Amino acid sequence: MPYQDAATTERVLAAHTWAVVGLTNHEWRAAYGVAAFLQQQGKRIVPVNPGAEPVHGEQGYAKLADIPFPVDVVDIFRRSEFAGAHVDEAIEIGAKAVWLQLGVIDEAAAARAKDAGLDVVMDTCPKIEWPAYGPTR
Repeated sequence: MPYQDAATTERVLAAHTWAVVGLTNHEWRAAYGVAAFLQQQGKRIVPVNPGAEPVHGEQGYAKLADIPFPVDVVDIFRRSEFAGAHVDEAIEIGAKAVWLQLGVIDEAAAARAKDAGLDVVMDTCPKIEWPAYGPTR
């Protein structure tokens, strides 16, 4: 089952509100730079980390269920073995899409998300895909 088709990638990159699971203020982590990139493209980022710390000037939340407004995309920066739980949370909160970052692969979780009607992009990065599929390309 493909998870990087052009139409899905384009649709997800056009979404506005991105909950970034695993985003902290550790500047050396990929999540930090990717979230900054998404903000520069006009996206609203929502940090999701156990300490609920704010990042890039945005309020953090300990878990997806704590976010008090709708989320379009759940962008997962966690190891593959932890991704499935976050995909299930994304389904529960009514997200429109999940994006499993480069190297994050969970076929079963991706299938659950697709079965629930969510768009799924897996094993790539929005910053990498932006030049080809971003709305401002």
